[in-house]
Amino acid sequence: MTANQLILPLLIVVIFAFALLKRVNAYEAFTGGAKEGLSLFVTLFPGLLAMMFSVSLLRESGLFDLIAAGVGRWFPSIPSDVFALAFFRPISGNASLAILVDILNHAGPDSLAGRMASVIQGSTDTTLYVITLYFSSVGVKRIRNALGIGLFADVIGIGVGIWLTLHFFF
Repeated sequence: MTANQLILPLLIVVIFAFALLKRVNAYEAFTGGAKEGLSLFVTLFPGLLAMMFSVSLLRESGLFDLIAAGVGRWFPSIPSDVFALAFFRPISGNASLAILVDILNHAGPDSLAGRMASVIQGSTDTTLYVITLYFSSVGVKRIRNALGIGLFADVIGIGVGIWLTLHFFF
């Protein structure tokens, strides 16, 4: 056995040993955590489902392809496929990953679109998903400036990603 294969069993043994030393009922703590996790899932699932439905609706309707083609006329050096990724990246990691895979399959990983999409995927985050998940899980009702700052950081990440790709690969 390698060290990687021993980490998880060793961690479980350490947790049980610590629970025995502290005289904590590990089974009750585990089931209580599982119940708490399920109640959190029930609380978060409707919002996540609505967000995933909205992203799928935009993508499958073809509306976003029309918008990306229109915006692509203003920026001819940027591949139009990248606009879809730049739009969906702050919303949904799964949607943006699907768009990235589509770009890599059609244009290739060494193309300008493939490289630019890869840089954007790695330099931004799913801001709306993170705010939806983490803020609602701790019960925060007012997000204040988090959304604006997060989206601003995404715009900067996308812009710098496009600039770096054009600078180094075009």
